[in-house]
Order: sequence, then C-alpha cells, then structure tokens
Amino acid sequence: MISPYVRRLRLAAELRALRTQAGVTHVQLAKMIGQSRAQISRLENGHVVDQDDVMKILDALGVDDERWTKIMTIAREAGERGWWESNRFMGERQALYANLEAGASTIREFQMTFIPGLLQTPEFTRARGEADRLSGAGQFHLEKAVEGRLGRQRMLRRPGGPTYEVVIDELAVRRPSAPPETTKAQLYHIAAVVNGSDKIEVRVLPIEAEIEGYAVPRSAFSIYTFHDPDDPTVVAVDTVTDDLVLTDSDEVKRYDQLFGRLRDAALPVTDSLDLLLDVAKRI
Repeated sequence: MISPYVRRLRLAAELRALRTQAGVTHVQLAKMIGQSRAQISRLENGHVVDQDDVMKILDALGVDDERWTKIMTIAREAGERGWWESNRFMGERQALYANLEAGASTIREFQMTFIPGLLQTPEFTRARGEADRLSGAGQFHLEKAVEGRLGRQRMLRRPGGPTYEVVIDELAVRRPSAPPETTKAQLYHIAAVVNGSDKIEVRVLPIEAEIEGYAVPRSAFSIYTFHDPDDPTVVAVDTVTDDLVLTDSDEVKRYDQLFGRLRDAALPVTDSLDLLLDVAKRI
C-alpha cells in the first residue's frame, strides 16, 4: 500500500532537486518542455501530478536509467486513487487521514479532546458527527462518514498495516463527548481492541501528569512514517476548522520530541486500560 498524497510530496521534492541540480530556473525549465512557469510551480509544490510533464522534465534534464525509473514510479503512484475516493461524502478532512494512513508504517497520535477516530465505535462516530453538524462543521454525510471511519479501521488491521501508538489525554476520557451509554461502550471497545492486537498501544495521559519541560501540547496531532525511507515523515495537526500538514524536518522533529515526552508522562498500557475500564464502570 502507498499514500498517493505522500508520494505527491515526494515527487515534488524530487523535481525541485532535479531542477536545482541542473541550475535552471522555473522559467527556463518551462520553456524547455513547452509548459508554463505556473505548471512547473504546481508540480514542484505537489499541487498536480502530470506524468507526461514529469517525463518531459526528466528527458529535458538528461535523467535516465534507475533514477528515471524511480521518479516515474513515484509519479505513477502519486496519481493513484485510493478507496476513499469512492466515498466523496466522508468529509475532506477524514479523506486526508485515510490517505496518510494507507501507506504508513507507523502512526503515533496524541488526542487531547476526543477518542481517536481509529478507535471509535460507529455509535460514537455518529454522536460526534451530530455534534459537529450542530456546531457548523463542513459538509459531510453522516452515514458516509461512519463508513469512512470503518474503512480506515479495516486498513489499520490489514496484513502489513502500520503499528499504531496513541496517547489520550485523561480529559478526553472523562469529559462527556457523547451520550453516557455510547461513551461506556466506547471505552470498553478500546480495551477490547488493544487486548486483541499486538500492533496497537493506548496510553492515557493523567491530568496531574508532569510533562518534561512542562511541554503542554497546544493541539492534537498525528505523526506518520512510511516504508520508503526517502518519503517524508508527515505531521498532521488538528485544528478547529482544518488540518495543518507539516513535512519540514525541524518542525517534524519538534512534534517527535513532544510525542516522546507525552508518552513518557502517560500511564503504562496496562494501567491505562484499567483507567478506561474504571471510568466505564462508573458511567
């Protein structure tokens, strides 16, 4: 499995590197392949994938043999359509996460407000969807969003799927974000999923936990690594209205360090599951 989104980012980086190594400008390269400067910029920013233009660039810059094959393979994969493309109404934000998850080898996530989507029951997802619609969230079809969430969870369980490590703030466990019976069933579900998998770990960050350097996180985020070591590590930061995608190495490093501090401050997996079950019993 691959993530077309990440392959598009990789293709953009490869094309920028080729042009820089050749010592030509956007304008010069555009003239060499009979295209506009804007098209070169779109290709190098990952906004479009045009295999014909990529091939022309490689030919114009004298790229051949293994590097030609590698870059054209990346271009082909960048243009592929994932299963989420057939569910247009699952929501653009969820589709982005499905795309990233498709090719990931590891997923690390911190959630400070809600139960992570990859662990949600359909009933919990519906409850959150109703709440989002009342708050004016973007356009999505509720049942399609539920289908999308289930599709993402199946991809997580697939052979060769990623390892998944999540830290959940205790506030997200204790603060009601769905009807009581739905929340109760949700917490039991998390414990069952973790106990039934050797690739999923859940830790709860206690309210009173002291994080190294008092590095209190400002928002939820996820970190994705991929099987190809040359693909960028991607951080997706969850905001109220959108998701910020980061690939800059310095920015990624900060989130990597932050996740490590949160993980160290969180309860061990066994104690975390005990907390989840205790909260469920008290509901």
